[in-house]
Amino acid sequence: MGKTKYIITSGNLSRKDFSICYRDLDNKINYFPIEGIREIYILNEVSLNTKLLDYLSRYGILIHFFNYYGNYSGTFYPKEQYLSGRLILRQTEKYKEDRIRIAKSIVKGISINMEEVLYHYYRHNKPVKSYIDNIRYITKNSLEKSNDIKQILFVEGTIWKEFYDALRAILPEDFYFKERVKRPPDNPINAMISFGNSLLYAKTIAGIYQTHLNPTISYLHEPSERRFSLALDISEVFKPIIVFKTILDLVNNNRISKQKHFDKDLNFSILNEEGKKLFISEFETRLNKTIEHPRLKRKVTYQTLIKYECYKLIKDILEGAEFIPYNDKTKS
Repeated sequence: MGKTKYIITSGNLSRKDFSICYRDLDNKINYFPIEGIREIYILNEVSLNTKLLDYLSRYGILIHFFNYYGNYSGTFYPKEQYLSGRLILRQTEKYKEDRIRIAKSIVKGISINMEEVLYHYYRHNKPVKSYIDNIRYITKNSLEKSNDIKQILFVEGTIWKEFYDALRAILPEDFYFKERVKRPPDNPINAMISFGNSLLYAKTIAGIYQTHLNPTISYLHEPSERRFSLALDISEVFKPIIVFKTILDLVNNNRISKQKHFDKDLNFSILNEEGKKLFISEFETRLNKTIEHPRLKRKVTYQTLIKYECYKLIKDILEGAEFIPYNDKTKS
């Protein structure tokens, strides 16, 4: 499948023969063979040219761009390799016919994965049982009664609030977390959530690109001309088990430090270069962790599962096989 390359420092990216050449501001040069790359993440000020973009397009390599705060800015999305007019038409028809059912299924998947993350800490005597019960109750009762997309999104927002509230019972005092603040983040936890969500969103875009799905036709989030809203749908299910497990492992195992890995001059609300490297390393480790999948009857990585979600959605769209998002409880 190829690897992901992260460019964290400022510099210049160009083509050199059959490789990608990266030259940083200290004139240090690294060469990356084109065959070994699936996507590139640019997390700093990097210059590049159309010659490189044309070269990457031929190999179907995506480039994701992030702003100063670590938030996703956009993607260089090469011309699609797997266009299917039939699927796009059915994907649109499914939006009109079955949007509510699919949106509810996505929220239910988010809920189950939240419960699974919190249950780990409940087993380790953290006071999170009430939050697990609340998430379960809201999902079972309010979600079932919802009959329009606004109500479903309200339920989703409510269970996320319960999940965020539960973090206060899990995180150490040095990483106190009051509420979710996005743009810009206001503390280390919000900084890591924003950064992790952005990385996962970009990973999901890459997964969709390898299928025949149209990334702008979504079911839970409103289809949008300005973003790949289907990537929001699919990535949402994986946030608790990839982004938040990454954050909780780093913090609770004392592997990330507020003083060492965040910018002090900005109220510790932005990961510094060393902090980003550490977070990316843990994020990639979790993405490449393998599980025994009961349906596929083989070991797969979470990275593969994201792409597999796309295929499950295609089967719903084309064959009527009900889309049930992945959950970490049953590993299916």
